[in-house]
Amino acid sequence: MEYRIDELARQAGATVRNVRAYQDRGLLPPPRRVGRVGVYTEHHLVRLRLIGELLRRGYSLANIAELLSAWERGGELRDVLGLEMAVAGPWSDEAPVHMTADDLAGLFEGIDAADALARAVDAGFLELEGDGFRVASPRELQAAVELVAAGVPLIAVLGLGADLRKRIDDVAASFVELVSTHVFDAVGDLSEADVPRLADLVRRLRPLAQTVVDAELARAMERNARARLGERLAALFDAPDEAAS
Repeated sequence: MEYRIDELARQAGATVRNVRAYQDRGLLPPPRRVGRVGVYTEHHLVRLRLIGELLRRGYSLANIAELLSAWERGGELRDVLGLEMAVAGPWSDEAPVHMTADDLAGLFEGIDAADALARAVDAGFLELEGDGFRVASPRELQAAVELVAAGVPLIAVLGLGADLRKRIDDVAASFVELVSTHVFDAVGDLSEADVPRLADLVRRLRPLAQTVVDAELARAMERNARARLGERLAALFDAPDEAAS
């Protein structure tokens, strides 16, 4: 994907001012110029996210500059970017979409559109973007549409989504901590030889989190559906017999 500077900053959770400052310090490569517009790519987004993560871990901009410079001088830039992409690149192939308020209101008939959109923005499921909204996950939106169509109130759907986001974030943090402690910390200070090996390792570990969550969710849904909905079905089947008696 390609981004303008404001879109790049928003995707990375940074500011336009920070993006320009990182470019000035040589931490972020310059964009490709198309006329007077700078065009950024996924590699810029990955690098920007990596810089943000290193800052959160306590590295200074000077430390980060030295680290990136050493990597680029001492090893193949392709390997460095490969590790960056494996660690900080997108974990989903789902592409965000832009929708207007009317588009979204048309999906939820009979619901106060203004109130629903405000709640969805507050919950982080929608982001204001130009004359409409950025939908980060069209699949989540479709799931919400189907739940509401089935009779679940939208406020309950949004509440469930917010609760799931917190719980899934805890699961993701646990998995990342597991890999960080037992894989990256075991390596210690990265050397040139470690970079391609770790990039390959992270790429192979990525699907494991999804696999584990999918498997556990399937088993949990089976247990809970059997326990909760099974009672309802049993009562439904027993009803004619009780009426006959």
